[in-house]
Amino acid sequence: MSDLTSQVLEHLDSSGLEAIAARLGVDPAQAEAAVRQAVPLVVGGLARTASTESGAAAVHETAAAHAGMDLGSLLGGLFGGAGGSGGAILGQIFGNRQDQAAQGLGQASGLGAGNAGQLLAMLAPIVMSVLGNMSRKQDLGPGGLGDVLGGELGRLGGQGGLLGSLLDRDGDGQLGLGDLLKAGGELLGARNRA
Repeated sequence: MSDLTSQVLEHLDSSGLEAIAARLGVDPAQAEAAVRQAVPLVVGGLARTASTESGAAAVHETAAAHAGMDLGSLLGGLFGGAGGSGGAILGQIFGNRQDQAAQGLGQASGLGAGNAGQLLAMLAPIVMSVLGNMSRKQDLGPGGLGDVLGGELGRLGGQGGLLGSLLDRDGDGQLGLGDLLKAGGELLGARNRA
């Protein structure tokens, strides 16, 4: 099975990245770099949320509501409004740490907190759509979806040993926002070197 992060990145072709760049007022290369940092952050946050029974049920419900959505429609809705359902999804993923996630991504990517928050809100429905389609195709319940996300988090941490040492850099034994941002940055660096 293809990993979720790769599937999300595959859905964002050059026109999607150009649209994101235009919305954020940055060049497409910076937008792509930021997206490659942001997607693991969103996926990691989803995995952490889905690690509890109630969290997995909530993620499953949201993913099911986004299944079958067309990327063009998602992007059009996001660019035409104030982020569509992205803000609500981010609240579900990060809770009261949503601003912290945006600030961390803004620093890591050079976008600034405001643009990083917009980017996360744009990406969240896309990630949910891909996750919902995967869940529908594989007939996954909440527990199965939680397992998929847990496996995805393991893959993010285990790609050639590259990310494993980064996922808990602060040594607290927990995967935090800072750890996820560092992992996304390292993932970006590895893909650029490949």
